[in-house]
Amino acid sequence: MHLVLAAALTASMAAPPPVTAQVADAARRDALVVTPAWLADHLHDANLVVMQVGAMGNKETYDAGHVPGARMLDYGVVSAFPKGDAQLAAGHDVLESLGVSDNSRIVLYSADTYWPPATRSLLMLNYAGLSRVQLLDGGLKGWTESGGTLSKDAPMARKGTLSPLKAQPGMIADAEFVKAHHGTAGFAIVDARNRDFYDGAKEGGPRDHRVKGHIPGALSAPFDEFATADARLKPASDMAAVFDKAGVKPGDTIIGYCHVGEQATAMLFAARTLGHRVILYNGSFADWVQHDLPLELPKQEK
Repeated sequence: MHLVLAAALTASMAAPPPVTAQVADAARRDALVVTPAWLADHLHDANLVVMQVGAMGNKETYDAGHVPGARMLDYGVVSAFPKGDAQLAAGHDVLESLGVSDNSRIVLYSADTYWPPATRSLLMLNYAGLSRVQLLDGGLKGWTESGGTLSKDAPMARKGTLSPLKAQPGMIADAEFVKAHHGTAGFAIVDARNRDFYDGAKEGGPRDHRVKGHIPGALSAPFDEFATADARLKPASDMAAVFDKAGVKPGDTIIGYCHVGEQATAMLFAARTLGHRVILYNGSFADWVQHDLPLELPKQEK
């Protein structure tokens, strides 16, 4: 997961002291994010694989126009990776059919301004052992607004040569892990849902078991505070301020959750650009509620 990030951090350590922090921030961000201008310059690189991601497969959006040469990623296949080896094997075949090889550099972009499906896909690819994966800042809208053209043609099939996918340890948490790390120094459990859910103004959880509150001890850092309305990642200082306000300390490992494990990946992606180690509670609040685990309610409801 962190091979590219580690390399970026190593490079940043050579920077002169007065600008070390800024250089480190830029290096971490560059390891995970590409701009439309960069993509335009590298669109024809031999090892580049560009993929469009939407909430539910996005075929209609893809057929209406996509980045030239981009392929449509089956979000459902990739999102299911934590379920086990069968899903990883199925995902391997899908990725290979899309042209992914061991040396590929993958760029993902969102089909619309709702960017969590792209960040979840990125994290799942990292979880499966693919480290050279980046996000196109601003997604498809950012591409067109920067002057990029669209294509309605699907690229010719080009099968890649990809080693078997293997789940990487330490990236996915379950309820027991979250419980065990409540109040543990160096760890922060962070709720990425909109604040109405965290505060209890709205109910969350499965449709047949709606409840108010959040996981005990969790901090609140809503996923949509890390990007603009058009899905462009905010400056590092703005994102760090969100975590500071929430109570996350520099260097904390962030255990992130949301409703079902999608929106949290956007918050965790932002955290990674700032140097935090991250872990996704994949089942998130729905799983917590289904296990009938304790909840923390807003003070006015106690």
